[in-house]
Amino acid sequence: MISASALLKRFKKTKTLPHVAIQLTRLMADENSSAQAFEDIIKLDPTLVLRLLRLVNSPYYGVQQRIESITRAVVFIGMKNLRNMVVTEALRDIFKEGSDKDVFSRRQLWMHSAAMSVCCQMIAERIFGDNGENAFLCGILHDIGLIVQDQVVHDQLIQVCQAYEPGTQPITEYENAIIGVDHSTIGQTLARDWKLPVEIQDGIKKHHRVLANIEPSSIAGIVQIAELIVSKLDYPALPGMEPTISPPLTDHIRDNMAEYRTLTRDLPEEMAKARDLYEVD
Repeated sequence: MISASALLKRFKKTKTLPHVAIQLTRLMADENSSAQAFEDIIKLDPTLVLRLLRLVNSPYYGVQQRIESITRAVVFIGMKNLRNMVVTEALRDIFKEGSDKDVFSRRQLWMHSAAMSVCCQMIAERIFGDNGENAFLCGILHDIGLIVQDQVVHDQLIQVCQAYEPGTQPITEYENAIIGVDHSTIGQTLARDWKLPVEIQDGIKKHHRVLANIEPSSIAGIVQIAELIVSKLDYPALPGMEPTISPPLTDHIRDNMAEYRTLTRDLPEEMAKARDLYEVD
C-alpha cells in the first residue's frame, strides 16, 4: 500500500509538467501577476511560442485577422485559456508515452480526457451560463492520477483494470484495495501541489463519488455529467468503464433533457474545432 504523496514523489522524479508549465500555473494563483510576467516565461520555451501562435490562429478561436505576437495572443485568449493550453500541451506528451494495452491504453485515456475537457466547458457555458475555463481544465486533468499510477505502479494498475467489473462498484474501490490509493485522490493532491483553484481540486477528488448533496453547477457536478455524456459517445477512460452519477444530477439532467440532447449532438463538432489543442502528433 502507498499514499498519494509517496506516489507523486516517485512520479515527479521521472515525469511531471515542464518547468514552464509549473511556473505559469503558479502565476495564475497570484492575482498580482502581469501579462508581461506570463510573456517572459513563455519566451523561455520556443516550442510553446509556436504552439501558442498556432492554437490562437486555429478554428478553435476563430480569429478574423492572424495573430503574430505573443502579447496579442495572450491578451486574445486570456490568462486562464493560456494556462489551460500550456497544461494540455504538457499532458499530451505524458499521455502519449507507452504502448497501448488491452486493459489500459494511454491514448484511449487521452481521448477520453480531451472529450471531457470540451464537454465540461460546453456544460458550464451552455447550461449554466458560466465561464468554462476551470471546467475545461478539470476535465483534462480529472484522470491524471491514472497516469501517475501507470508510471509508478504499472503492474498494480493493470491488476486493477483486470479485476474491475463494470456495474459493480467504482474503480476507485478496486484501486484502494490493490494499490492503497485511488486516482481521484492522487489527482486532487497533484492539483493542490500545482496550486490550481480549489474547485478544480474538488472536481477531481469527487468525480467517482455518489453524493446526495452535489450541486449540478459545481465543477464536481459538471464533471460527473460530462462523464455520462462522453461515455455515451464511446469515449470511456477504460474499456467498459461506467460513469458515476449522483442522484441530484440525474434529476437535473431529466429536467433539462432537451438542452443536454442538443449539447450531446454538438459535442463531436466542438471536439473537431479543438483538435489543434488536444491532437497527439
